[in-house]
Amino acid sequence: MQKINAAITAVGGYVPEYRLTNAILETMVDTNDEWIKSRTGVEERRILKGEGLGSSDLGAPAVLELCKKRGISPEEIDCLICATVTPDMVFPATANIICDKVGAVNAFSFDIGAACSGFLFALTTGASFIESGRYKKVVVVGVDKMSSIIDYSDRATCIIFGDGAGAVLLEVDTEGFGVLDSILKSDGSGRQYLHLKAGGSVKPASVESVLAKEHYVYQEGQAVFKFAVKGMADVSWELMERNNLTADDIAWLVPHQANLRIIDATANRMGLPKEKVMINIQKYGNTTAATLPLCLWEWEKRLNKGDNIILAAFGGGFTWGATWLRWAYNS
Repeated sequence: MQKINAAITAVGGYVPEYRLTNAILETMVDTNDEWIKSRTGVEERRILKGEGLGSSDLGAPAVLELCKKRGISPEEIDCLICATVTPDMVFPATANIICDKVGAVNAFSFDIGAACSGFLFALTTGASFIESGRYKKVVVVGVDKMSSIIDYSDRATCIIFGDGAGAVLLEVDTEGFGVLDSILKSDGSGRQYLHLKAGGSVKPASVESVLAKEHYVYQEGQAVFKFAVKGMADVSWELMERNNLTADDIAWLVPHQANLRIIDATANRMGLPKEKVMINIQKYGNTTAATLPLCLWEWEKRLNKGDNIILAAFGGGFTWGATWLRWAYNS
């Protein structure tokens, strides 16, 4: 019997029109363009403007683009998994809402919350559904409206994050393409360094929590940076070593777009030159669960059938991991 893999067969993406540049941020908070670029690599980020708009309004266009590219109807989707930490509501799941907005009436759907590693965790989950033989078409969406949980008077966090969405379609492959291996990790003790203080069951929303600005991202930058550099670089190297892959075998590294220095450290650990590293942090900032699929979306026309690709991420929780896949088509 032929081994079933889950191959990416289409990619969609969406970013809002509004560009929040470093020059604009200079008028909002005590910072400057040179300081931001030297520490993060971010030059601008996209922000979703408008009343009543949430993550589903970013994710739905990405899914519709994916369906159009593949030439399928949303009704053909069996399952949709949404990775996000900025859901439209606590419940129902944002995945449910995306399905409703695109007309994926035959799909079951649910959310995964693993912060910046969310897309990797969702991709591996979706791949397992395909590999089981039970489902034929699984969509994985990575989306976050980070502007909804960012304090724009906090220069440590407001310079980093942006809004965006990316989506991939997973289908059955028996020719050796698709998701081939993943190493995923988590460590809940890291929550003290990166979290959202209020709004959960431990500390429900209250007048006091709102006034104390506890519904915004809290991050201890230096601690997170040290964990991220080691975690993302080590797990990527471990994945290569486990599968006897060398730098020459890898066509592309798709790293989480959190910080240019973290990306460089991961590439160096893997022995990869910059020409093999996807970087768009300067345009979009850190879109959390959306960074990896947005890279695939932007680079899609440069990907060739058979390319070995490593995706790597590190996020709050802590969560981190790396996935090896072999690209399944030429654009």
